[in-house]
Amino acid sequence: MPNNIKQQIQADLQQAKETGQLRTERIREIVKSAVSQVGSEFKQGSTELRSLVRDAVSAVVENFQEKGSELKDEVTASIEGALEGINTKRHESIAQTQIDIKRLQAQLDGEEEELQQEIDVILAEIEDTSKQEPASTKTAIDSAVNAIKDSEEVGLLKKRYAQLQAQLAIVRANLAARYGGRSMEVQDYLDEAKHWYDKARPQAESMAVQVEQKRSQLEDQLGEAGTSLAKKERQIKQTLRQLLLTAADLFKEKQPADKERDTIHK
Repeated sequence: MPNNIKQQIQADLQQAKETGQLRTERIREIVKSAVSQVGSEFKQGSTELRSLVRDAVSAVVENFQEKGSELKDEVTASIEGALEGINTKRHESIAQTQIDIKRLQAQLDGEEEELQQEIDVILAEIEDTSKQEPASTKTAIDSAVNAIKDSEEVGLLKKRYAQLQAQLAIVRANLAARYGGRSMEVQDYLDEAKHWYDKARPQAESMAVQVEQKRSQLEDQLGEAGTSLAKKERQIKQTLRQLLLTAADLFKEKQPADKERDTIHK
């Protein structure tokens, strides 16, 4: 079949045209199916595989030559389909790796929670023993314990880490949608982004109106991305791009606490 991939694609395109189904989405699916079937015979990154992609795209170009400079959408669909086709197995591997990462992350979160609980118990015992100390000593001990409990640096690090993880999840959703990831894979990344985004939100709701509006926009776009994905709309890629830009813009905003600390340090 490798030598006949162009004929196979052109035949499928002709059949789709005769049944009135020759839309860009259908072109992408035709090319993806043909390339994935043949591509399984070749090694990832091989010359043969790259040649296969060129032949697949060429088949579409030849089929729509009459459109001249207006065949951009068809060429784009053929390239996307070819890339998705050669990356099918690779995405399966990526999806499995992502499952392993989530399992390890859950394990890490659990171990960190256990560590925090142990620290809380130790601090509580220190506070309890301080009751027998003179008032001035007890005050000093309580102050030290509270300073450790309410460490602003630790809180800020946790928030920044959660923001980074949320952005990375959105980036992965974009990559998966653009290069052939299954809809479930993209949805998993969106769910992961929302999980980390919720962790990054400040506990207090006394934030600036502008920041709150951007947070609301991000939440709306997360929901819109999931809806577009469920409907298998081509718009999902544009929605995900806008979601990434919104997240980047929001997470670079300084929270009131950050601004106040900067003012003090000045």
